[in-house]
Amino acid sequence: MKSNSVSLAVDEFATGSADSLILIGRILLAWVFVGSAYGAISDFSGSVGYFRSLKLPAPELFTMVNIALEVLISVGLILGVGTRYCAILTFVFVVAATAVAHRYWEYPAGAQQVGQYNHFLKNISIMGGAMLIFVTGAGRFSFDRAS
Repeated sequence: MKSNSVSLAVDEFATGSADSLILIGRILLAWVFVGSAYGAISDFSGSVGYFRSLKLPAPELFTMVNIALEVLISVGLILGVGTRYCAILTFVFVVAATAVAHRYWEYPAGAQQVGQYNHFLKNISIMGGAMLIFVTGAGRFSFDRAS
C-alpha cells in the first residue's frame, strides 16, 4: 500500500508542476546548444578547423550555419517560441551532427572511439528530449502560450 501512495504523490507532483518542469526541461535541453554556440563564437577558427578535420566542404560556412542554428535552437527552446518547430529542428540538427561528426565505429578501439561513442549516446538522448518537447509543447511558461 505504501508504494501506491508514493506513486500517487509522484504523479500528483508531476501533474501539478508540469509547466514548471517543462520549462526546466526546455532550458536543460537548450543548454548544450548555448554552450556549443558560445564555444564556436569564442573560438571561431577552432570550430572551422574542426569542420575542416571532418573534411566538410566550406568549413567557414558550416561553422556560421552551425552557430546560427544553435542560437536559434537555444532561444526557441528557452523562451518557448515556435517550440514544436524548434523541437523538430533540434531533432534534425542533432541527427545530422551525429551522422557527420560522431561515427564512433570509424575510430580505432580506444579512447577516441569511447569519446565518440559517448557523444553519439548524448546525441541520442538529446533527440529523445526534442521528441518529448515536440509532444508536450512548451507549457504555460512560454511565448507560445502567451499568444
